[in-house]
Amino acid sequence: MASRAVSRAARKARNAEQLAERKRACMHALLNRPWITKEDDSDMYYAVKEHYEELRDWFMDKAGFPLLVTRTIAKLDKTPVRVYPWMGIEEFREKKDYIFFTYGLWYMEGKTELDQFLLSDIVEEIREQMVTDGMEADWRVYYDRLSMARALKKLRSLGVLYSVDGDESGWAQDAERNALYECSPTVRYVLRRFPRDLTECSRLEELEDPIPYADTQDGQSMRRRHRVYRRLLLEPAVTDRQWDEDDLNYVLWQRRAIIDQLDKNFGWEGRRYREGLFFFHPELTGVSELFPTLSAMSDLALLVAGEVRKRLADGSGLYVEENGTVRLTRAEMEMLLYRLQERHKEYWSKELRESASQDIARQVMNHLGEWGLGEWESDHSFLLSPVLGRWNAEYGNTEFDA
Repeated sequence: MASRAVSRAARKARNAEQLAERKRACMHALLNRPWITKEDDSDMYYAVKEHYEELRDWFMDKAGFPLLVTRTIAKLDKTPVRVYPWMGIEEFREKKDYIFFTYGLWYMEGKTELDQFLLSDIVEEIREQMVTDGMEADWRVYYDRLSMARALKKLRSLGVLYSVDGDESGWAQDAERNALYECSPTVRYVLRRFPRDLTECSRLEELEDPIPYADTQDGQSMRRRHRVYRRLLLEPAVTDRQWDEDDLNYVLWQRRAIIDQLDKNFGWEGRRYREGLFFFHPELTGVSELFPTLSAMSDLALLVAGEVRKRLADGSGLYVEENGTVRLTRAEMEMLLYRLQERHKEYWSKELRESASQDIARQVMNHLGEWGLGEWESDHSFLLSPVLGRWNAEYGNTEFDA
């Protein structure tokens, strides 16, 4: 009898852990994907439906993120507290790319599911509407066509626009060419849903909140909690100096509860350091991109971290600011990368070996900026975040004795 009871308890514990893991997978998918469609990932879509109430309540209570589930799609409406360049669309190169992308959504929202239309139709209606709105688009200009082509390509990659015959690449090269598209029902869910009528807003700051908050103590407490969780969920790292005073007080008071919540629901390991509260994923995952990435720029960033630590230790002209940052001029970063290049070039790719130290430095600083591990103080100086000091790396010998 005792062995049977133990067996049942073990099965129950395994089932509970499997259920919790399935729920964590849902939360990661909702947080890291634009949406989950039944057509492309039916298993995850139905898992979200199965845990819908728990997921909806947690995301709304902690971050104010509404969860939308329809017969075809599951989407978490994610609104950042602070906007960074890396949050944009990576494939876009110009402001017009975003303008054409938005007007493409406007055009398709007037279509019904699986409506077909020609490329010439969509670009002409967009041009006319932009003229009405006081903007210009000239499809005789190659760069306007190229920008529109990038917008259409992104719409296709998101699965809101289907290519039936041909695509936009030929039209970008020759305005006389055409293509046939089909509309997807997900087009209506691309843009974030705002808690108030946009015509009532006169400042961008009025669009920052994901939901309306009551002008009461409870309403403002909820708003503060949501701000904190939104930043922790959407930003790679937030140091104490980057929090507003009220938000930092919340982080300090609720540290244990925040760590427990993000561990239980995402499997993240939270650690409190002198510089702030940071979270780490204990293992690699294909759902979200983690630092260090597989990019060579992450390797170089780690080498920079190790080199800076050495220079701080031996007093080679660098020092730590009161807020924990380390200031490097553009020239110092270039010289640092030049020395690393000379020392480790046998390990570097042909492209990096032949690149100028100025170009490598610019790429490394941009990479650090995207991960919240550094920021430009001015055109000539760059601040390394104290978080970067938690890493150190050197090339090791991979030859082992038998």
